[in-house]
Amino acid sequence: MTGEPESVCAVGATLGEGPVWVGRDQALWFVDIKQRRVHRFDPAEGALRSFEAPAQVGWVLPAGDGSMVAGLQGGLHRFDPQTGDFSLIAAVEADLPGNRLNDAVTDPNGRIWFGSMDDAEKQMTGGYHRFERGRVIAAGLLPVCITNGPAISPDGRILYHVDTLGGEIQASEIAADGRLGPSRLLARILPVEGHPDGPTVDAEGCVWIGLFGGWQARRYSPRGELLETVRFPVANVTKLAFGGDDLRTVYATTARLHLSPAELERQPEAGNLFSFRADVEGVPVTPVAL
Repeated sequence: MTGEPESVCAVGATLGEGPVWVGRDQALWFVDIKQRRVHRFDPAEGALRSFEAPAQVGWVLPAGDGSMVAGLQGGLHRFDPQTGDFSLIAAVEADLPGNRLNDAVTDPNGRIWFGSMDDAEKQMTGGYHRFERGRVIAAGLLPVCITNGPAISPDGRILYHVDTLGGEIQASEIAADGRLGPSRLLARILPVEGHPDGPTVDAEGCVWIGLFGGWQARRYSPRGELLETVRFPVANVTKLAFGGDDLRTVYATTARLHLSPAELERQPEAGNLFSFRADVEGVPVTPVAL
């Protein structure tokens, strides 16, 4: 069903994350959290443009006014892709200075759903929130150490959220007003298989997830059945995004984080941006409604 993943941009990210295909740019945007970099990859030219962020940056998403919204360690910021400037929109978790924002997605209404985590990866202080009409609202899910995702079903009715250290992908129904129903287990991944990292959803409603330390990405059905495994030449696969004209080119961010010098020698492409072709297409990204 899928092609072989190939390195398409030798960025060597410490912690590559947050890939998102922005159709208006015909480009893939992603970040290196630990290097505080926002990257724009133009596949037609094979060109990479990078911007320095003022703090650790977990993700960027396109906004309806042509700007972007970035999840920095202390909150949501407007990011100007022309000048590279950042300006605060809303502070998040000011009472938890050890936390940072980690991953995000927009739903069909233009709301941002995003998560936080303990930057030291020890405390159960990570939580999920949504940004709607200028306000940050707690999603009401139980705290975990490292959140990932969330991802949204194509119809906007299901939120898939990840407890990375707990090895679980959970699903919750989204009510019209944004409230979440009870969580149900979609899939459990054992530590020996890797840690579930960032999820994304394809047009058939299946969930794709990168495995940190697992050398692979997986595709699960909406019922939690493992449908496919895509092997990578690097251990830390962080998140996938569908792009290209037909939304069937899958991009994957990876990471060098936690790899020893010997492991890095065996994985010279660790931290690079990869891509492969899939038979199923992705879901277009809805711009943030500011």
